[in-house]
Amino acid sequence: MSPRPAIPAALTLLLVLSLSACKRAVPDNVAATVNGRVITYADLDKQYQMQFMSSGEKPSEDQAMIQKVELLRTMIDNEIMLQRAERLGLMATDGDVDAKVAELKAPYTQEDFQRQLTTRHMTIDDLKKQLKSDLSRTKLINKEITSQISITDKDVSDFYNANKSSFNFPEPQVRMARIVVTAAPDPNVRNLKNDKAQNDDQAQKKINMILARLRQGDDFATLAQNFSEDPNSAQNGGDLGFIGESTLEKANSDLRKAVMGMAPGQITPVLHTGEGYSILKVLSKEAAGQRERNDPRVQQNIREILVNRKDQLLRAAYYEVARNEAKVVNYLAQSVIQSKDKGQ
Repeated sequence: MSPRPAIPAALTLLLVLSLSACKRAVPDNVAATVNGRVITYADLDKQYQMQFMSSGEKPSEDQAMIQKVELLRTMIDNEIMLQRAERLGLMATDGDVDAKVAELKAPYTQEDFQRQLTTRHMTIDDLKKQLKSDLSRTKLINKEITSQISITDKDVSDFYNANKSSFNFPEPQVRMARIVVTAAPDPNVRNLKNDKAQNDDQAQKKINMILARLRQGDDFATLAQNFSEDPNSAQNGGDLGFIGESTLEKANSDLRKAVMGMAPGQITPVLHTGEGYSILKVLSKEAAGQRERNDPRVQQNIREILVNRKDQLLRAAYYEVARNEAKVVNYLAQSVIQSKDKGQ
């Protein structure tokens, strides 16, 4: 029998390393990695408890997995942005976090505030960790996007001239924004988180989560961009523009009374409408008549509209570029596909 040819030492080493890599299993507790940083299943489960389990109702296994896959996508995006904030030295300080906690506590007694945390399955440390992440990402977006947006006087004039009739109010007007959550699946939903409730139970939990975040001080427009399921207004931060009193009354007389009795800046409780669930915010109120371009309110209104448009565009592009540059491995999604292939 002829002797077997010797295997070169370098090839032997390569084979050993390859076999070792194949045998090295992903740790059971790793849901995803972002540039090598781990998001554990414990992290995911904690966030899931906070966002979806407040009502105490237990979803089906498929429903729970859909929620977790979507939630993990959000957590991955947040981690990508957080790492960018770290690299740019834009992390929130402990002082920033403590100030925000004090702001959130202000409207409540200690007992009521603790009850709010308990309802969301949170501890004060959980809240501080979340706020540190949120504030850091806000600093990042402000520096990388918001501070870069410039609206010229010509931009304002061009917008006014193209939309002059919209500033002529034949009756008192209310400028409103809204966040909508519906129970029916809809492929036309376009929000930054690609977040869509699939049934009434999910819709109720989602709208209650949004209301809780609004009451904690989160920005209405940002939440609308991230979560609203209204394809016509989500991109504009939920802004519906100006609506006449008569239009409101035709839609819902009770709604008109509620809105007309609200001051700018106030929000409604959750409203159950034909579309699903909504939260409205009164942005401003205007008397009847033509508004001229040099009216400070018109100037401010136009600048806000143009800033929101540019912010939405730049933010969406920024997220896409950040995702492209990050190395992400979603082990939860892989496990779902593998289970399907095995017929489980």
